[in-house]
Parts: sequence; structure tokens; C-alpha cells
Amino acid sequence: MNGIEEARRFVERVARRRGWAINPDERFVSFLVEGLARQRDRHGYYLCPCRESWEDREKDRDVVCPCVYAEADIAEYGQCFCGLFFSREAAREGREARSIPERRPPERCP
Repeated sequence: MNGIEEARRFVERVARRRGWAINPDERFVSFLVEGLARQRDRHGYYLCPCRESWEDREKDRDVVCPCVYAEADIAEYGQCFCGLFFSREAAREGREARSIPERRPPERCP
């Protein structure tokens, strides 16, 4: 199994365990899954592909996928920050990923 396939399985497992859906836009999801695979190759962990890294697992722990902000984002906006994970309702409605406010405090950003 290659890194992209492993990342895809990781995403599916997270969605299933958390009761979330995966964004129904397969092209968009493929782009994000490839980003997760690259981040894992580069850093050794699934860092959110939409955020910058400190390149230090301890400093990055809040944005290791799924980030600590995902649950609140999905509850409030129907999706996580990068649009990979959706609420089941948002996915059923066929919503598209959109820009949502960043919850990560500025002092946590590199």
C-alpha cells in the first residue's frame, strides 16, 4: 500500500469513528489526501494540509489531522477548516467546501 492509499484509509477511519462524512467532492478530497500523505512523508504525522507547520510534533499537535478545532468547526459550519470532513447533514445536502474562520489562535501559528 502506498502513502496516498494509507492516507485515504486514515481519512475514512477518522470519519467513521467520529460520525462525520468525507467531503463528497472526490477531486477536492484527492487533493487533500495527497497533501496529508506528503505531510506524513515530510514530518512523520498527518499534519493538516491547509496549515503551516512548526516542523515540531509537539508544537503542531493542535493541527495534527483531525485537528483539535475540527469538531467545533463541523458543529458550527458543517465542515472542518480545510473542508475534508463534513457533518453527515452537510454531506447529504451536497454542500461544497467553503472558507470558514480560522479557530487556531495566532500565537499557535508559525
